[in-house]
Amino acid sequence: MSLAPTPSQTVGPFYGYALPFAKGGDIAPTGHPDTVTVHGYVYDGAGLPIPDAIVEVWQPAPDGSRTGAPGSLRRDPVKGEIIGRDGVAFTGFGRIATDADGHYVIRTLPPGGAPYLSLIVFARGLLHHLYTRAYLPELTDPTADPLLASLSPERRDTLLATPDTGSAPGVLRFDIRLQYDGVHEETVFLAFD
Repeated sequence: MSLAPTPSQTVGPFYGYALPFAKGGDIAPTGHPDTVTVHGYVYDGAGLPIPDAIVEVWQPAPDGSRTGAPGSLRRDPVKGEIIGRDGVAFTGFGRIATDADGHYVIRTLPPGGAPYLSLIVFARGLLHHLYTRAYLPELTDPTADPLLASLSPERRDTLLATPDTGSAPGVLRFDIRLQYDGVHEETVFLAFD
């Protein structure tokens, strides 16, 4: 007797208990003058914010290196729990849980050798996590990047972070939409084989 394969399970919401950590979005060293803030909301197919999603960010350092800073997470010496980053080392990695309003914030340095931040989205209802990119406007020439150049203008716009009007310089907005909601295009997601 052969058994049918077990179907995929959704990726959440249980990941929220173990994966997030304090200051997960603070990738840049504290007070660094070149810090860029990227923030936004994760929306579902009805256009509603998702309060229990996780956004991971991966990027090279400003010099283009991809080694990160292992050991930058501090642990409580008594309980052994992660209490956050050391605030000094650049890691190139962050993991941010959305808040009750579906909002996330990344504080990082501009990536060297790439005009974008690589993002991975985990959310309830997804069978697999999703990969996308947030292109930073001051580093991006949409006609020179092969991925952006291959997309229609409407789809391309879903990958471009934009200056957040009314905010300080260096603050960018990047919303992630898991599906077309009847008004806004779904964010372009990438497939890796």
